[in-house]
This record gives sequence, C-alpha cells and structure tokens, in this order.
Amino acid sequence: MQREVRIGISGWNYAPWRGVFYPKGLKHSRELAFAGGIFSSVEVNGTFYSLQRPSSFRRWYADTPPGFVFALKGSRYITHMLRLRNAEQALANFFASGLLCLGEKLGPILWQLPPRTVYDPGLLDAFFEQLPRTLGEAARLAQNHDQRVAGRSVVDVPSELAAQAVRHVCEIRHESFRDREYVRLLQRHEIAHCIADTAGLYPCFGDVTTDFVYVRLHGSSELYASGYDVRELATWASRIRAWTRGEAPATPPRVSGGGLRPRPRQVFVYFDNDIKVHAPFDAQNLTRLLEGRRIRKRPAVPADGRAVRA
Repeated sequence: MQREVRIGISGWNYAPWRGVFYPKGLKHSRELAFAGGIFSSVEVNGTFYSLQRPSSFRRWYADTPPGFVFALKGSRYITHMLRLRNAEQALANFFASGLLCLGEKLGPILWQLPPRTVYDPGLLDAFFEQLPRTLGEAARLAQNHDQRVAGRSVVDVPSELAAQAVRHVCEIRHESFRDREYVRLLQRHEIAHCIADTAGLYPCFGDVTTDFVYVRLHGSSELYASGYDVRELATWASRIRAWTRGEAPATPPRVSGGGLRPRPRQVFVYFDNDIKVHAPFDAQNLTRLLEGRRIRKRPAVPADGRAVRA
C-alpha cells in the first residue's frame, strides 16, 4: 500500500502532542524522526509561512528513512500577498531556499489560495505556466533568486535527479471555483485539485485532474479541531481504495460530472486536525483500516490542550 497511498500529518511540531503522541521526554529535535518511523509522508507547513534555510531541509532529509516523502506548502507570500501576480522572483526565491536538498524525497507542492481569491482562469493559467515540472527546471528557476536568499541558497541538483518530476496541487477556498472550466484548466496543466474536508466551511468536490489524488482532512465538524470517527474514516478508506483502482467514488460530488480514465492513481492524505491531537491518531487509524486491521482508541488529551499551529 505504501507505494500507492501515503497517509501522514500536516506539520509535526506541536506542543500538546508531547506526552500524548510523542513519548514523554522525547527531545523536540527527534520528533520528526519519530513521526517518520510511523508515517510514510508529512506535509511541511513552515514553508508556507516563511522561506526556510537549506540547513533545515538537509536536517529533515537526514531525520527520515529512505522512501519517505515530504509534501510542501507553497509560500503564502506568493498566494496570499502577491495573489499569484508578478510571482516570478518570489518563485525563484522559494525554490532556491533549500527545497532541492530534499532530492528524491520531494513530493507534491501545495498552493493554497485564500478564501477571498475568486476563480480567474487567466491568472491561474499564467501562474501554472511558471511552475517547474522537474527538479532540473526547479534548479534553473532557483538560479534567478535575489538577495533575500543570497548566501543561503541551493540552485543545483545531481544530474541523476534532474528529470525527477515536481508535482503541484491547488487548494481553493471560494465557491467560484466550483466550475467545470477550472477542472479542465487543472487537467491541461496536470495540476492536482486538493480534495479538502473543511467542516463545510469551504467547497469540497472530488474531481481528479491528474495522475495522483491529494486529500487534506482539516476536521469534519470543527476546522482543525474535530476528530474523525470510525464511520468517517471508513468512508475515506473506501474513497482511497476507489482512487487507487482508477475508479471515481460517488462522494465528494464532482463538478465535471464525468468519470475517470480507469488507471490506478497514487493518493496522498494529510490530517490537519491538529489542535486537539487528533491528527496523528486519525492518520494511523485510517492506515489500519486500509490494511484491514482494527483501529485503536485515541489516548486522552487534557481538556485545555491546544496546539500552536506551525
């Protein structure tokens, strides 16, 4: 299953997880290594908030086992401040900041648009055209970085990794994207549509637009806070099995309304319901369901335990 489905967590550095998910007394610097021994992938949130340093990417690479994959959130400077406009320099800085150090462990890059961003096909088309599609292309783009990352940049990759694909995902949060043209635009650019469960706050539709499926589970009833019960996890497990077989599950409903080409798809799933320590246990239980094992009861969490999102 690991080659077809990667289930993990969105971020790992949360204080209330200590002594609940992480063993009591575990050094903070060893938390990623601990998570990497359980999950086959994690989604990095820090890349959304600020440009990281090559030393961080190198440490993350070293702390995780062979075959592990990192999904990265694209810079909010690009998505929320520039709003995808005039992003050439910012993209160069982002890809120069150390991403290339992950090498074969670099997975999909998620571009999360803010709730106020409405569907603009011309804007999206222009932005998607700028995104590198291989590590070699990412390295060439990174060479155009400016002084913001001078002295702390990485702009090359080993020749044997230059052809490795760099895949992209778009997460939307405005109803105007519930449009067949948006789905077709993603298909043309081979960008994955992020299927996001956001407790009903933002649109959730199940169109598959490329050769992999990307799911973010933010909480079924309370954003970032509520857990998933056995029934809800079983529903997601059924959907994942369908996607890996190349089938189209009935839910979430699809905007395009059409079926899928019957080809197996890889599926990435990240639990982002972290503030009450649900995420790591929900991720493990979904994995157990897919493997035909019984789920485990989540440990008790202090009533006032809330994670600081990082």
